[in-house]
Amino acid sequence: MTIGGIISAIVVGLIIGALGRLIAPGKQGIPIWLTIIVGIVAAFIGTAIARGIGYADTEGFDWLELITQVVIAAIGVSLVSGMYGRRKLTR
Repeated sequence: MTIGGIISAIVVGLIIGALGRLIAPGKQGIPIWLTIIVGIVAAFIGTAIARGIGYADTEGFDWLELITQVVIAAIGVSLVSGMYGRRKLTR
């Protein structure tokens, strides 16, 4: 992966984190910076899964890769929201 690829993954991760937060069920009591980090991680994991399965390099826009990334972000936001909420309650 090149530097341009890493930078684009971070930018896409910002968007994916926001989309993941929108489709995650319930209220997420986590700060926006944590949502962005989850989105960036989801972008990298989603790309790895798409490449592993073999649908990352298609002509045009990779809709399946984007859907994979957003679903992973929604799962990640839900998990982090649950852990973050419990951490604040125990303090």
